Amino acid sequence: MTSGADWLSAFPIQPATEAVEALQEAWCILAEKPRADFNPKTKEPVLTKTLKMYVENVTARERGLLGMWAAENVIGDFDPETGKILEERRTDIVYGWNNESQSIQLVFEFKRLGKQKSHRTHYLGKNGLGRFVSGIYSRRQSVAAMVGILLDPEHEVVPLLRKAFEGADLATELRLRPTTAGAPLQRPSSLFRTADFDTEHERDADLAPTHGHIRVSHFFLQFGYPTSTTKAKATTL
Repeated sequence: MTSGADWLSAFPIQPATEAVEALQEAWCILAEKPRADFNPKTKEPVLTKTLKMYVENVTARERGLLGMWAAENVIGDFDPETGKILEERRTDIVYGWNNESQSIQLVFEFKRLGKQKSHRTHYLGKNGLGRFVSGIYSRRQSVAAMVGILLDPEHEVVPLLRKAFEGADLATELRLRPTTAGAPLQRPSSLFRTADFDTEHERDADLAPTHGHIRVSHFFLQFGYPTSTTKAKATTL
């Protein structure tokens, strides 16, 4: 994972950072107190759609962001001969931006994340981080974001998640590119100051940007009051 790579110097970090900060500000406002329809027991799609509406209508507008926000954005592949849809997925939140020479589609994939092993497995699996490796999420994009919605205190959740990246099987499954020091993740993030860490993954040529891999920044959001979901099951994620 080389921070001085050509692709990184060409990446439009300013609009991406502005989008990240607008989203995090929106979360802090919505999650500062218990709300009947926005709380730790609220289903993930409801949380993300509400968050998208708030960032689009309030925080992004106040910050003067000119890009486009979407929730449950449909992506996929189809057979041009028959018109048949071959694969269809929906991204949680995506921020799109472009100028005369650059463009980004920054996908935010959210997962409710407690301290249980099953939650870590879900976050790291084919329906979580794996979507940026073998799936069609962020096709040909250089950067993406995984966002953990913390259901338990951060110190009980995030260190165990970071530790999980040290496993050889997971490194193979997620096609991890080690840092120059040989570590499976970059901490602190080399992209966003509010991200906890970055991981970098090889991708197939039809999914990857020209340099062949994607960098994923990992963010963790908390509710502004004590929460505990020790009894939560992976099926509720």
